[in-house]
Amino acid sequence: MLGRLNDLLGMIKFSHTLFALPFALLGAVLAAHTPEGWQGRPRDWLGILLCMATARSAAMAFNRLADRRIDALNPRTASRHLPSGQLSVASVTLFTLACVVGFVASTCLFLPNPWPLRLSAPVLLWLLGYSYAKRFTSLAHVWLGVALMLAPIAAWIALRGDLAWPPILLGLAVLFWVSGFDIIYACQDADFDRNAGLHSIPARFGVRRALKMAAACHAVMIVVLIALGWAYPLGAVYFVGIGAVTLLLAYEHAIVRPDDLTRVNVAFFQVNIAISMGLLAFSVIDLLI
Repeated sequence: MLGRLNDLLGMIKFSHTLFALPFALLGAVLAAHTPEGWQGRPRDWLGILLCMATARSAAMAFNRLADRRIDALNPRTASRHLPSGQLSVASVTLFTLACVVGFVASTCLFLPNPWPLRLSAPVLLWLLGYSYAKRFTSLAHVWLGVALMLAPIAAWIALRGDLAWPPILLGLAVLFWVSGFDIIYACQDADFDRNAGLHSIPARFGVRRALKMAAACHAVMIVVLIALGWAYPLGAVYFVGIGAVTLLLAYEHAIVRPDDLTRVNVAFFQVNIAISMGLLAFSVIDLLI
């Protein structure tokens, strides 16, 4: 039983929740910080953590189910848990359903605010729908960006029950950040996707142009983060954090080149976790002082 659980956690790469979770927490922090003091019940923060974990796990597991035949044909992904037989379709299906139920149940922690529960179904549909996007559009990267964009916006709605410009700007920053790094990641499969009839920006435009588009996405992200700092408003420590994020993004693009994709995983995993965790840390410190 424990071995199966370890396999399931390995399949969804649970640690990679660190991509989106800091931005969800930052959205919640911005919502909780008011002129009257810090707002939010302990169960609201627990709800944000549970919703993030269950939604992300459901989406990842469903993606593995939807892509299992494609993964089996791709040398890079053939060793994943479903194509290699380490996990059964039935066990991953049950895990996905459990995560879906857990996500919906977690939104009840925000009651009497009804919006998280009301929005749980359309949010899940969007998250799960991403798994099929590359079958019909090269903008699948943007679909994924919108999926993670929902995290800080949903956290704000969960705590305040309304919507304002700060979470929208933060969400847009996430959208361009995720779209950019997903384009970089997809460069590894450009030839396979093209031959398999799948859609991606690298498959459509080539790796060199795709990397330029990813860089443009990340440039827009920085502009939006600056706009957030002015709109909220945030202080000097936050803007120092933006400077650090800019340097990390520059490093990410420096180590991934059209003729050398060997360090894509370093850029995708290590650098992007540093970006999300770092921006959260700088923002919280800014608000606390």
